[in-house]
Amino acid sequence: MVMDTPSPGLSRGMALLFAVSCGAVIGNIYYSQPLLAVIAHGFGQSAASLGFVVTLTQLGYACGLLLLVPLGDVLDRRRLIVILLGCSALALLAVALSPGLVWFAAACVALGLCTCAAQLLVPFAASLAAERERGRVVGTVMSGLLLGILLARTFSGLVAQLGGWRLVYWLAAAVVVLFTAILASALPGDSRKPPLRYRALLASLLTLARAHPALRLRALYGALAFACFSLFWTGLTFLLSQPPYAYSEAQIGAFGLVGAAGTLAASGAGRLADRGHGRLVTRACCLGILLSFGLLWLGGQWLAALLAGVLLLDVCVQALHISNQSVIYALAPEARSRITTVYLVGYFLGGALGSGAASLAYAGAGWLGVCLAGAVFAGALLALCLAARLREESQTAPCWN
Repeated sequence: MVMDTPSPGLSRGMALLFAVSCGAVIGNIYYSQPLLAVIAHGFGQSAASLGFVVTLTQLGYACGLLLLVPLGDVLDRRRLIVILLGCSALALLAVALSPGLVWFAAACVALGLCTCAAQLLVPFAASLAAERERGRVVGTVMSGLLLGILLARTFSGLVAQLGGWRLVYWLAAAVVVLFTAILASALPGDSRKPPLRYRALLASLLTLARAHPALRLRALYGALAFACFSLFWTGLTFLLSQPPYAYSEAQIGAFGLVGAAGTLAASGAGRLADRGHGRLVTRACCLGILLSFGLLWLGGQWLAALLAGVLLLDVCVQALHISNQSVIYALAPEARSRITTVYLVGYFLGGALGSGAASLAYAGAGWLGVCLAGAVFAGALLALCLAARLREESQTAPCWN
């Protein structure tokens, strides 16, 4: 196996580069969310019917996590990241040039597949960080990634308002090309002789999942939390594009700024994990996600409640995600890319489930249906967290984190 050597640490400048790069890359699969109504209109479809595109994109991303991210444990990560970013730029151009809905959906799936490069950057940064600062570094990089998810909505809404939705993807392709050049120059090489054949590498994912109960638990936490997150942000577009709000694309995208504030507030979760408070963060986040859907339901008619609910939901989802990664990256240092794969495949399958549920819930019961569906996911998350705590207390040497 490839073993990590002790790292002297990661400079703040490099940590910032990893964070900004993750944000720039991950945003590619979220540009469409505030634009569903305008894209659907352009293709002669209803906004709710286009919610499946978000689901397909996240499924493409999950496939990339499963099939490509494990290669980060055995190949030169710099080269792999650069290749995937080049493919992402081509996929963005394909989206921009889409002549119809089928082409658009296929290009979005390809874009999701290639965007998994962002999840090669996170374990790469964790491997370069010293043990004493790993929580802080993961928190910094994940804050950049999560800001990218949220600010992508603001960027796409504003650009689409000014120049149409296709311009969003033209500009995104240019950004990806820029970061491809920067990362090709700045990232350290880590060429290694592959110790495993590709089939054995994929098979080892199951071995890791069986060997680490904490990984399985944290993957379930992540899946349920991201289901809540994706369900809300997909359903929000339907709510805000209709009365009583009837907002434009730019106004809908501006809600990403509220979520971005929540992400910044959540960035301290990694520091708390470094100090041994990860379990407390986890329980508080699970409860907060459930409570947020009460505020969001009131937000169907009351803007202040909607803003408060967005902030609470995003703080809790992002802090839980950072706490999860602080736990899993300590499990098997020589297999961090595969650990990332196991965790994030579950995470984004949960996101795809949430996006799909948003379309069905809104079509069936409007905003109330979206909030009820979110409360169901959040209730399951809290129940799982409490069950894990009870199991932990009943064991002499607990292995659940």
